Amino acid sequence: MNLKKIINFLDETLNIGELKNIDNSLNGLQVSVDDDKKEIKKIGFAVSASIEVFEKAKKEKCDLIVVHHGLIWEKAPIKNILRKRIKFLLENNIALYAAHLPLDRHEEYGNNVIMAKMLGLKVIEKFGNYKGTEIGFMGLFDKDIELKELLDKVEKITGQRPKTIKFGKDKVKKIAIVSGGGGSCMDEAIEKNVDVFLTGEVVLSNYDSARDSSINLVYGGHYATETLGVNALERLINEKFNIDTVFIDIENYDKF
Repeated sequence: MNLKKIINFLDETLNIGELKNIDNSLNGLQVSVDDDKKEIKKIGFAVSASIEVFEKAKKEKCDLIVVHHGLIWEKAPIKNILRKRIKFLLENNIALYAAHLPLDRHEEYGNNVIMAKMLGLKVIEKFGNYKGTEIGFMGLFDKDIELKELLDKVEKITGQRPKTIKFGKDKVKKIAIVSGGGGSCMDEAIEKNVDVFLTGEVVLSNYDSARDSSINLVYGGHYATETLGVNALERLINEKFNIDTVFIDIENYDKF
């Protein structure tokens, strides 16, 4: 399958065009290859674009890398580390595709909806307003469960024990989820009276907000909560195009 057809499929599936005005990442194809009709024989999937990811992709003989966190952000000059990264891709004729908020918010392949479904939440609805667009999801368990049971579920999904700030109930039912750096949605979690706000990483101001509003915070890890979407895309592309794929897992600060 050639690059152009794969990119068109990803753009359409992820509704890339919808977020051009609010997302500061260049979503879609960020770095192309010499010929967009080049046959793509293997695709690497990763959470973030980095030299380490690129080197591993080269060893795996990948022609294309699909990531959640890309290289090109609003008004970013191409110098220093960015120049080095782009230079590596160009010299090795490897294309790079990024889907940031489109992958967080997607209703089938997104980080947040997958987390909600894997937790077993019901009545799942959109949550996490960012500049007028919901990027997360919220849902209910069939019945109240112990907070520890929720933590066990998150650990099973992410492969690591989540950090917890407990100021709320021992038994929980209503959960709001925004993966990665979703701490800015804390006020909405309070307004919607959730029992737990689940996100990726700690935001200092959320501690006092959680205490003052008697809510539980669960931090599953920025990296760990955002492996879900790229893994889902890998499965989709593998099935759709019957093409060889690999997930490139990189040691990250979640585990420090």
